Amino acid sequence: MGAASGRGALVAALLGAALGSVGAEPSHTLAEVLFCQPDTPSLGLAVAFDAEQLFSFDFPNSRWLPHLPDGPAWPTGIEEPHELQKDAALCRDLRDLLTKIATGPLPMPEAKGIPVADVFLQQPLELGRPNTLVCMVSNIFPPAISISWERDGVPVTDGVTHVTYTPSEYLGFTRFSYLALTPHSGDIYACIVTCERDNTSVVSYWVPQDPIPSDMVATAVCGAVTVLGILLALLGLGLLLSARRRGRWGQWGQWGQRGH
Repeated sequence: MGAASGRGALVAALLGAALGSVGAEPSHTLAEVLFCQPDTPSLGLAVAFDAEQLFSFDFPNSRWLPHLPDGPAWPTGIEEPHELQKDAALCRDLRDLLTKIATGPLPMPEAKGIPVADVFLQQPLELGRPNTLVCMVSNIFPPAISISWERDGVPVTDGVTHVTYTPSEYLGFTRFSYLALTPHSGDIYACIVTCERDNTSVVSYWVPQDPIPSDMVATAVCGAVTVLGILLALLGLGLLLSARRRGRWGQWGQWGQRGH
């Protein structure tokens, strides 16, 4: 696929394989996306399974990288670096061709997505204990954004880890950024997503909410269970008394009929 604007064109080649049983809709998707563009990064390649990135290719160092630090290595003999360099050269040629068309007398419309940022903790919140804050940025197109962090309005760079772009099923991209932190009450964290091409930013904030202490939760649960048990016992007692009263009234009715 390709997208163009006044600054140039982005070219992305998608190779997808649908996995599923014969005669049924595919239940899983394996996708490999190669893109090149005039923005930074100029080249990108990722392999994803159901929109979860497995591998990415580091073009400057000409090597495959697993998404997880302790993940398996890329299998040898498959898509060697020299083969990918040929694909990258072809992608650049197509980009240059589309750029000429886009800047000609009949410019091509620009395809662009507005990034959406969601910030959340990787582990349950416990004030004063180390954790990781995750900024998930979706609906990215073209893949040319920068992500930065702030705490109480001050930029934070220590403990920050950025992940490469992951292709999505909607022909866009998703990117993650991680911030190692120790949350405290009153902190205000911000994930700032900047679109390099338009110089616009999207900001998503996260503020730690005071969690309910575990002992208070346990006490509340025990109290609720106790109250529920008492109510059920009273209900059972009421039903038992009602049944006995009905039985007595039935016996008295039979005696009255015999007396007549």
